[in-house]
Amino acid sequence: MKKHITGKIAVAAVFGLAMGLGLVAQAAEPIKIGSVLSVTGPAAFLGDPELKTLQLYIERINTQGGVLGRKLELSYYDDGSDASKANSFAKRLLESDKVDLIIGGTTTGSTMAIAPLVEQAKVPFISLAGGVVIVEPVKKWVFKTPHTDRMAAEKVFEDMRRRGLSKIALLSETSGFGQSGRKETLAAAAKYGVTLVADETYGPKDTDVTAQLTKIKGIPGVQAVFVFGLGQGPAIVSKNYAQLGIKLPQYQSHGVASDEYIRLAGKSAEGVRLPSAPLLVVNALADRDPQKLVLVNYDKIYKEHYKESPSVFGGHALDALMLAVAAIKRAGSTDHEKVRVGLEQTRGMIGTAGIFNMTQTDHMGLDLSAFRMVDVKNGNWEVLK
Repeated sequence: MKKHITGKIAVAAVFGLAMGLGLVAQAAEPIKIGSVLSVTGPAAFLGDPELKTLQLYIERINTQGGVLGRKLELSYYDDGSDASKANSFAKRLLESDKVDLIIGGTTTGSTMAIAPLVEQAKVPFISLAGGVVIVEPVKKWVFKTPHTDRMAAEKVFEDMRRRGLSKIALLSETSGFGQSGRKETLAAAAKYGVTLVADETYGPKDTDVTAQLTKIKGIPGVQAVFVFGLGQGPAIVSKNYAQLGIKLPQYQSHGVASDEYIRLAGKSAEGVRLPSAPLLVVNALADRDPQKLVLVNYDKIYKEHYKESPSVFGGHALDALMLAVAAIKRAGSTDHEKVRVGLEQTRGMIGTAGIFNMTQTDHMGLDLSAFRMVDVKNGNWEVLK
């Protein structure tokens, strides 16, 4: 027999139904991921694969049911490789878009322009830039995935020491990344018994550095050159290096760890050595290497979708997204403080850059073993012998 719900029971039933619908609606609200990336401009060869990776994997996560039953929604802005624009875009993400978390800051300059804003807003921020200044001193709401410039200098000096190279010339870019790299290189030199016999700089928009390289070439006793920069500049350095007939070993930083550098530098990239995440030499990794499966899968998925090879820099974006997803799951919500704590609780997460172990005092979670030394042989990357 059909019964009618009347009076208080009916009101309670309607109220309960409304509450239920409200909870369903709340649960269906997307998790908002914000991003400021250098998709165009001098740092585009970093920012473009970062954006492509975020878009691809957010789509994949959503087709698999999202996170906590909620879809991920990406809001991104292109700072054009101009750090001064990153600040205003980050404000828009925080104040207008109301994002739950920010991934980005392709360059150290852009990251440092964003950092004070997220600290004030108390929103987790995972940077994709290399400067150690990003996480030292530790900032409560700022994390990062790439290896630091200090690690790059130390890895390069390890290799130099092994080869008996102790007198080097430093050529660094005047960008935020280059300035931080220069500072860390100078600080690490004594530790590895390295003497800097030259300390030259170039601008990120310079189209010729023959004057600096000619000066370096004329210095007696110099045994190797270390170039610290990103974007197109290091490729120009390598071209000028070859044009001047300099035969000294040339080291670059992880700021050029991509196929794009070889494309830009052409034959002048031959023999260049640098530290990199293992993605560049994934096929040379042993099957027992804990990172190999992650790297092979990323390489396969990215190639199938974009018909081009992924880059180390895109890998940093993938690591950031996976760290964020894991922290949100750990928190059981998008509560900013809980997600921040969830990031600090990262232990043993295998990423493209290495195995992440974060703490309250370490907001990167990688050590020097995460780097591999590589060089260019016959137009391809190889593990440095």
